[in-house]
Amino acid sequence: MANILVVDDEIGIRELLSEILGDEGHVVHLAENAAQARLFRQSDAPDLVLLDIWMPDTDGVTLLKEWASVGALTMPVIMMSGHATIDTAVEATRIGAIDFLEKPIALQKLLRAVQKGLERGVGLLRAVASKPALSTFPLDHSDKGEGGNGNLGLGGSGPGSDHPSGTLLRSEMPLDLPLREARDAFERAYFEYHLSQENGSMTRVAEKTGLERTHLYRKLKQLGIELNKAGRK
Repeated sequence: MANILVVDDEIGIRELLSEILGDEGHVVHLAENAAQARLFRQSDAPDLVLLDIWMPDTDGVTLLKEWASVGALTMPVIMMSGHATIDTAVEATRIGAIDFLEKPIALQKLLRAVQKGLERGVGLLRAVASKPALSTFPLDHSDKGEGGNGNLGLGGSGPGSDHPSGTLLRSEMPLDLPLREARDAFERAYFEYHLSQENGSMTRVAEKTGLERTHLYRKLKQLGIELNKAGRK
């Protein structure tokens, strides 16, 4: 079961996709425009997004660019349109979309694209978990000591290698959990690390993580992170 966001200004498309994906066992959230999609993304991290290109307020490609620019494009996105050109589809793929569905969407093509997208999301999580910096060493972006690379503290014996927060062993990565729960666990460790590094300063954490302060507050609340406690770690 996956958490899927459908963004489309046509109520018939939203209802149809909701019914189909719901029958497949997924939890489906609906947004009729980019504004609603932004609000949802600020408070939640869907496993997959089906995003219409042509919408009245903000088009899907522009929304995709926005998410990419603020580090919010952490989920697979499948673009949809009945009128898009090849250039538009290529641009969306370049920005970060993983697939493009032309309307009217055939049932089997939709299900294959969704399955591929969810598998891509799991693959990205596993790729992050398999990096050496996550498997044995602290996530210390300020480490420029002996053996370090100036970004991730790869030396092991350099400054920050014994930092209690940010150390994420591969054996502790929750790869046996559903994608949504595993992502939450990773994000919780990520934000607790940065809060600790910045002594709880929300301004500096927002700058380091590339998130707006309001988005950051919502994210921390969603993850159940207590600011005072996290800042003291």
